[in-house]
Formats: sequence, C-alpha cells, structure tokens
Amino acid sequence: MGRLFKILKMKHLRAGTGCAECPLMTPNQHPQKTMPPPSRDNPDTRLSALPVAANRLKRISQAREAVLANHDMAPQPFLDAAIERSWRRCLHNGFDPSRQVLFGAITHQAAHDSRDAHRPLLAAAAPVIRSLTRTMLHTGYFAILADASGVVIDVQGPVDHHNPHVAAIARVGLDLSESAAGTTAIGTTLSELQPVWLHRGEHFFEDTTVFSCAGAPIFGPDRQCIGMLDLTGANVSEQPSLKYLVAQSARNIENALALSQPHKLLLRVNWPGSVPGGDSDGLLCIDGEGWITGCNRAAADMLTLHAGSFPVHCDDVFACPCQHLFDAARAHKPPADVPLWSGLQLQVWAQAHHSPRALAGHPPSHAVPLKDVETAMIRKAVDQACGSVAEAARILGISRATVYRKMGRH
Repeated sequence: MGRLFKILKMKHLRAGTGCAECPLMTPNQHPQKTMPPPSRDNPDTRLSALPVAANRLKRISQAREAVLANHDMAPQPFLDAAIERSWRRCLHNGFDPSRQVLFGAITHQAAHDSRDAHRPLLAAAAPVIRSLTRTMLHTGYFAILADASGVVIDVQGPVDHHNPHVAAIARVGLDLSESAAGTTAIGTTLSELQPVWLHRGEHFFEDTTVFSCAGAPIFGPDRQCIGMLDLTGANVSEQPSLKYLVAQSARNIENALALSQPHKLLLRVNWPGSVPGGDSDGLLCIDGEGWITGCNRAAADMLTLHAGSFPVHCDDVFACPCQHLFDAARAHKPPADVPLWSGLQLQVWAQAHHSPRALAGHPPSHAVPLKDVETAMIRKAVDQACGSVAEAARILGISRATVYRKMGRH
C-alpha cells in the first residue's frame, strides 16, 4: 500500500495538480501562494507593523507628558517600572528633559586606569561580544561595555562613525551613568541591577531620544556588580528581543569570569533531573582548602549566595564533607545528588581543575564535551543499577557493548 501511495503522489505531481512543498495541495491551496512571507520587498508587511510602532511611540509620548512635563505621581501603565523610577530620580536631581546633553569623558589617564583595572572583564567579554556583533551586523546596533560606575571601557561592532549621534557615545572613557546622561540603558541597568530595554522617548533627555538600547548587569565571581553590557543603536527600528540577548550574553561573561578564578576543584551544580554540562549549570570554583573562590549567577541563585556571603566554605553549603567532593573528582565519578543544609538536594558534578589557562588570564570555555557528559550519564545509570551493566543498558536503550566501550571497560 505504501508503494502504491507513492506512485499515486508522483502521478499527481506530473499532472501539474500538486505542489513540490506539499504534494497533496494544489498551487492555489498552498499557503505560500496566498500568504507570502514577510520581507523588506513586500510593502504590505512593512505597513502592517507601522500602527503598532506608532501606538508604542504615542504611549511613550503620553507618559513623558504625564511624568516629565506635568510631574504626575500616578504610575504609568504603559511604562516599564524601572524606567519610570529612573525618570523620577532624574527629576529629583533637578534634571530638565530639554537640557542639552554634552557627553563628557573622563581624563585619558582615568580611562586607561579603568581599562587596566578591568582586564579580566575585558578578556571574558571579548569572545561574547564578537558573537554579538555577528548577530547584530545588519541591525544598526553595536555593543558597549561599561564599568560599574557607567564609564565606557570598550566599544565593539558595526559602529557608524559618520552618524553624529553614534559618534557622540561610541567612545571609550565616556561617562554614561544616570547622573551624567540621565535615563539610558547603562544608567538604568546599573541603578536597578536588572536587564532593561529603552526605546527612543523612554530616555530622559530629549537629546537622547534618538537611541534604542538594551542593557544587562554583569556580576563578578564574588557577586558584586562589576559592570554592564549595552547594545545601542541610533534611529533604528525597535528590537525588544535584544533585552533577552544581552541578558544571556551577560550570563556567558559571568560564567567565563567565574572559571577564570584560581581553583583546584570545579563543581557543576544543577537541580536533580537536569543534564549536566549545559549553560544552565551553576559553577562553583573551590580552592585546595575547600573555600569557594567564585561562582556564577546560577550557582548563587541555587545556593542563595550574595555579595555579603563571601568568603564561604563548602562545608557551610553542602551537608557532606568537602573531601568527598575532591575524592569524587579524582575518581572521575558521575554527577551525584548532594544534600544541602537547607534540606534540598543538588546534582553535583565534581571536576578536578588541571588547565593553567585560567591562571594565565584566558578564561576557558564553560562548555563540557558531549563525550564527557555522555560517559558521566552512563556511569550514573550503572551506579543506579547497582553495578549491573545489563540493567543500565536496558534503561538507556543501548547495547551492553556500548556501555562497556563508553566506560572504557572490557
């Protein structure tokens, strides 16, 4: 029957009544024939987005009128709360939205000192920003890296220096803090310590309403905010998805910063049931005496660690002796559930640190080779099957020979 059905479909196509993408549809029925996909060359799809964009700008204008002109204290329903708080801080500081903004730079020596003090951040951010610039290549947006005070320490990406608005802010050493430039992604991110998205009139000063920007804070291995990552464009279309892109990029930078800390033991932690070795892993760097020298945001959230928590010892976090974790790493044991003093359990994968790259200032990749993840999961299945290779193979749906091969046993 299957062969007969294929023959009938081929005859249907040869008769000119079918479509290559969907053989059972006629050309008139195929959705691509009646609903062309959106494109720049299709004026109908461009026009359909105009009312949405116009309505968004109208609401921003209404919010500016209410808060910045009339000093209305009522919350604005169509304005992000973080942006509204920034507006009100600027008003409280006596800023006038119509005042001309003169972007001021710190001294050349101060800019040099700031870059020198943030070399680990610059090194960790470089590969992430390179990926970002490829992603944003045709959007008109570029990347700015600022320190915790809002001073620009790096600018990368497709920067159009012929655009006066872009040229005004794409400069190392520029102070773009809230106290200097009002409500911007840089100033608001560092004040609120959360990712933000600002489009045109959501900036405080009228001079800066040509910009659209996304920002996310970057926390160091000790959970102190050490800077932020900003994606900015001038007179560009709104791209609110950049808020999520910049937040993910900031987390990748944090992972690299955590792994760059000197450590003897790396703990990858996650909730039980998760596959270890991915971007969602919490990262804990442990020195030879069991002290946590750094962690990423995921680990801090799982273990309720914050800036005031450090220094902290493994024995104060995990309800098992720290030496057991070192022993597990030396024995190349698979991830195991480890109890916390809170009563919860975390899946912990202990790995001995051998690479000198971190000590040389080159943050290693936080990704684990798929082969290692696969081997760890097979070892865990064998352990859970009380050492029975046959039972582990049955659970995993693979042959016993594969289990032996992956574990390096005969």
